Amino acid sequence: MLKQFFIICSGADTDILKECSIGEQNKYAGLGATVFFTALMATIASSYALYTVFDNLFASIFFGLIWGLLIFNLDRYIVSTIKKRDNVLDELLQATPRIFLAVIIAVVISKPLELKIFEKEINQVLLEQKNDLTLANQNQIAEQFTPKIEALNADIVTLQSEVTTKEAEVNALYDIYISEAEGTAGTQLLGKGPVYKEKREKHDTALAELQQLKADNSAKISAIETEILNQQNSYNANVTDSQPIIDNFDGLMARVNALGELPWLPSFFIFLLFLAIETSPILAKLMSPKGEFDFRLQDQETTVKTWTMQKVNERKLLLSTDNEINNKVYKDIAEEEAVIAYKHKKARELMQLQADAFFKNQKSAL
Repeated sequence: MLKQFFIICSGADTDILKECSIGEQNKYAGLGATVFFTALMATIASSYALYTVFDNLFASIFFGLIWGLLIFNLDRYIVSTIKKRDNVLDELLQATPRIFLAVIIAVVISKPLELKIFEKEINQVLLEQKNDLTLANQNQIAEQFTPKIEALNADIVTLQSEVTTKEAEVNALYDIYISEAEGTAGTQLLGKGPVYKEKREKHDTALAELQQLKADNSAKISAIETEILNQQNSYNANVTDSQPIIDNFDGLMARVNALGELPWLPSFFIFLLFLAIETSPILAKLMSPKGEFDFRLQDQETTVKTWTMQKVNERKLLLSTDNEINNKVYKDIAEEEAVIAYKHKKARELMQLQADAFFKNQKSAL
């Protein structure tokens, strides 16, 4: 039962193979087994690749089975269409496009399995890339908010410097009226005279202005600090909203690119393994000698070909003979006087009808 299934997988003519020896049947069963297991590996590889894309187990298995059936059909077609020739060069020429197709299939099959085999290493590469993307994203978002935050901080510094300058002015006025009272400066008269009162009033006015300036600037600084806090919250919200996109940066294309960052030699050997598996049925058929099945198949094909060519040649000969007979018959008829006289009569009638029609047309025009 299993042997018959593998023979069907090989694409060989089962009716012809039944008449062949057991060894010939086993050879094609081996070819069919290679075709089957190659398709099975394609199913597993494509299912894993699709799972990384859709993240759905049932959908991945379903489409993986479709892909495996496609690869099975292609491999079966490739093996079944390679015919054994008497010339090795002719066999290589007919197998060249099929080998090229097998190379493409091997690449498609091996890549998802490489992603699974080197999954840990790929995850490490992706982690480093995600960290770089996170820093780059934070810097890019910061470029939108940093100038405004710096401008707001500069406004705070300006307001604070106004208060500091005013405090220095008030302190200077305080020192002046105190010195006037002590008699160490100004009029140098001890006591609180008119000059003292004038300087004291000037100080008190400046002090009131300082208190008002402190109150106004404090309110402005509080509003600016609130705006800075809002800008920082907006920055954090933007970073938080964009971070899931970076965290999900582990799709199929990202993993393939990450695989390219790893050393190429291990991946190359895995590719060679699948290339050997994929091309093994073709190479086995090319390298194997012409067997009993090939002779029986050739006998069947040449029988049909010879019979078809014979029928075609007979039809061509029949057509050629019929043409020669027709030519001879018409040549003999052309030489008969009765036929010539009849043709003269009909030609004369036709010319008369044409002349009458021309006369009527000219008469109606006039």
